[in-house]
Amino acid sequence: WHQGNHQKNQPKPTRRRQTHSSFSTMPEEYLKQTSALGNLGRPQVAILDFGSQYSHLIARRVRELHVYCELYSCQVEATELAKHEITAIILSGGPSSVYDKDAPHVSQATWDLIKERKVPVLGICYGMQEMAHVFGGTVEPGTKHEYGKAMVHRTEGCDSVLFQGMPQEFQMWMSHGDKVKKMPDGFKFVAATENAEFVAIENSETKMWGLQFHPEVTHSPLGKNVLENFCINIAGAKPDWVMTDYANEFIEQVREKVGPTGHVIGAVSGGVDSTVAAVLMTRAIGDRFHAVLVDNGCLRKDEAKNVLKRMREDCGVNLRCVDAADKFMSLLKGVTDPEKKRKIIGGHFIEVFQEEAKKIEEESGACDYLLQGTLYPDVIESISYKGPSATIKTHHNVGGLPATMKLKLIEPLRELFKDEVRELGMALGIDEASVWRHPFPGPGLAIRILGEVTPDRVKILQEADAIVIEELFKSGHYRAIGQAFVVLLPVKSVGVMGDGRTYENVAAVRCVETTDYMTADFYHLPYEVMGTMSSRVINEVRGINRLCYDISSKPPATIEWE
Repeated sequence: WHQGNHQKNQPKPTRRRQTHSSFSTMPEEYLKQTSALGNLGRPQVAILDFGSQYSHLIARRVRELHVYCELYSCQVEATELAKHEITAIILSGGPSSVYDKDAPHVSQATWDLIKERKVPVLGICYGMQEMAHVFGGTVEPGTKHEYGKAMVHRTEGCDSVLFQGMPQEFQMWMSHGDKVKKMPDGFKFVAATENAEFVAIENSETKMWGLQFHPEVTHSPLGKNVLENFCINIAGAKPDWVMTDYANEFIEQVREKVGPTGHVIGAVSGGVDSTVAAVLMTRAIGDRFHAVLVDNGCLRKDEAKNVLKRMREDCGVNLRCVDAADKFMSLLKGVTDPEKKRKIIGGHFIEVFQEEAKKIEEESGACDYLLQGTLYPDVIESISYKGPSATIKTHHNVGGLPATMKLKLIEPLRELFKDEVRELGMALGIDEASVWRHPFPGPGLAIRILGEVTPDRVKILQEADAIVIEELFKSGHYRAIGQAFVVLLPVKSVGVMGDGRTYENVAAVRCVETTDYMTADFYHLPYEVMGTMSSRVINEVRGINRLCYDISSKPPATIEWE
């Protein structure tokens, strides 16, 4: 674990009837996963998280420099860090005040390790205040809180390598109430703003730097330069984190792990994550990887057919499709509660997948591994600092598959952010359209049909959704949007078609722009594109006579409607 706390929130095992198949002999529990990445041989920048909403952004910005980094809780044991080749440490921001009773702090053992190995340290916001607090400075509440853009002025004659190649004055993003009042011992200040004197501090002898601003956010235009100066010019980290190398490294590792005769199964959806994972696994072990696509009757128009063509013919993946649409539809009959829909679809998906897995086991002799598309944000969620009462969250595998076979997990994407998965897809030669597909929810269109899901309503939504996506491609907006879809509402409205009166369904178009899917703004789609969509949907899709555009942001609204 990257965290001192070793608790696991495992569901209690429940006894099942014993049978001879290895797919139904074990007590039901989630497949065991660790949160640590375990890359002991790869040099890395370690980011210690103090609970900042921006911590994952620091990791993304460092990765954008092609420098490998990992995120840890600020309370990580020094013994855990000592196992790795740490080239630099970044202390994140955080919501606490360093002088509060329950404020999180870096352990003395970690500071000793930093001193012993002469590891360069960069403190950001709370991280800088933590350094000041530890090394003899004082931190106190500012007379004015500083939130938003601020102009940072370098001190006269400032030659700090942290600001190498940067102008005398530059814009950065501030988000703090406290500030350093007295400098820590041995440090000097190298930049200030109108509100705070000590905005950037350094002790070049001990290789420590502190910033009151946030270089990792997009509102700090030259923030990337600061991180590059620290990671590459100061710490000497090598910019050698490239996806082609990553793919080759994984392929070698998985061949060694699975061996010459081992088999792996995995569920695929046609989305970017499962496509990239499946292609990577196929490159490693060929047809000994068995991909399963479950058609639950709630996929997009022609989705199963298109995924089969794309993955089987274009990518060479050993893929089988299970058409379980009728069964899913019968189970969803009369169900309107969104949570019940999710549970029904998730539960039956597990049954169908396990049934198919048994067939694969019988055909191949044995299947010991399960491919899973965990991404690095899932890992971060389970290890980041959340306060003194936090426990580690168990993140579930695809569909929450119970470990009824002693399946060992293979998670090729668990070190990667979404943009890196796309980069990896391109490096593997997967076509651009597949790599840039928008995310699609596991329950599919069932949670985009508000109210009861019926075959007729699925058909209506599939047609409307296909038109909207087609128009986004035609108008050149698809790539700029993080997610786009149509929602079929349980509402009817009066309309006029020709000389007749209609009373039909209302649908809503949802397009959002986002980088992390944690926050999102509605996409400002031009009126003429909306007009074309509306005209085509109402004229071409029988059953819809009104189209609305959703202009809610997240928060307070969510991206999906259910």
